[in-house]
Amino acid sequence: MFLSNIDQAVSFPVETLFFFQIQEDKRSSTKDIHERIKKATCELLVPYYFMAGRLRFNYVAKRLELICNNLGISFVSAKSRLSLTDLGNLSLPNPTFGHFLHRQGLYKNLAELTLLTVQVTRFRCGGFSIGFLTNHAILDGKAASHMFLNLASICKTGGLKIPFIHHDRTYIKARQPPIISFPHKEYIMLPKISSLATAFTTSYESSPSPLIFAKKYCQKLFNFDAKMINCLKSKAMMNCSTFEALVAHIWKERTKVIFKNPNEYSTVLFAVDIRSKISPPLPEGFVGNAIITAFATSKVSDLVKNPLSFGVKLIKEGKERVTEEYVRSVIDWLEIYKGVPATSNGNFYVSAWWKLPFGDLDFGFGTPSHVSPIVSGNDEFVLLLSEGNNAQQREGGVNAWISLEPEKMNQFETNVFNL
Repeated sequence: MFLSNIDQAVSFPVETLFFFQIQEDKRSSTKDIHERIKKATCELLVPYYFMAGRLRFNYVAKRLELICNNLGISFVSAKSRLSLTDLGNLSLPNPTFGHFLHRQGLYKNLAELTLLTVQVTRFRCGGFSIGFLTNHAILDGKAASHMFLNLASICKTGGLKIPFIHHDRTYIKARQPPIISFPHKEYIMLPKISSLATAFTTSYESSPSPLIFAKKYCQKLFNFDAKMINCLKSKAMMNCSTFEALVAHIWKERTKVIFKNPNEYSTVLFAVDIRSKISPPLPEGFVGNAIITAFATSKVSDLVKNPLSFGVKLIKEGKERVTEEYVRSVIDWLEIYKGVPATSNGNFYVSAWWKLPFGDLDFGFGTPSHVSPIVSGNDEFVLLLSEGNNAQQREGGVNAWISLEPEKMNQFETNVFNL
């Protein structure tokens, strides 16, 4: 199966964890939860048959391919002597949550790694967790959320919630010949094909997952409630979204602690959905990566000394830059240079997880009490999560999950709420 250039640029594992609480008088209702979800997963693999395949690097074509060889997925059943309440605050960074997601071990080659791993862990209280490991090259956030919603729907009702599944990625194939109309500093090129192959394989093989906690960094969750969000929007002095106001604020405060040279340039990267930006629009239920990296960049001194509206304006311009011609130019640039998002030299990527419908999953026991990725152990990603998991709660504040070196984290924490 053809993988687009956007797919190629984001080949890394993504770990997502869901916790479901059960009322005390209904704890026995989940005794067979492992078998229920296993049966539903088998049924899911009929429309999502390609998830049972494997990735392979084609050295002739110099790109990843998805081989639909039906080798299967990994499914793990587990039990815990703990209750969910023993885990403490589920929204806080916790390296022990890795126990609730099966990692496939060290130094496996690409052909041995399953594209979907599901672990169901039942707790003493009757509550349970579901940990998913997927590959970003196969599914972006929206496509992954649709697959999870379909799994939950099969488990609860026997049918698909979102029946449209379009996996043809040639809609976003590079033009021949490629036409690059923009510089695309939001990506960095990989100089040699050997480096490209190594990047694709070692990101998966060198550790259980790159999304683990590193001792060099500490992680903290910062809660921006509705009042704070409204305050930031008012400081923006223009009509702007929650995302634009909050990212501009975090970008500015983070830049203060990361960069020492005022003449350097600070860049924030973020995803823009292109499903409706190209003509014809991508079909409903498109499976694959329909996002490209947008960016805003500024000289450090300008970003720091100017009001919040300065950063908000740059982020707005970054989003508006993504036209159909820009999208096609990105795809053609990636065709030639085989690049990846430029999260280096102090730059960082913001992922707006709170906009995805992960909190709507219902396996027959209600929606999850908490859902989040198992967060990165480096400082290159900031995750924006909802305060809660149902639709009403998501209308309120936003939780920002941030990783920094301890000294820089202390400085950031001191200033970030000085609105």
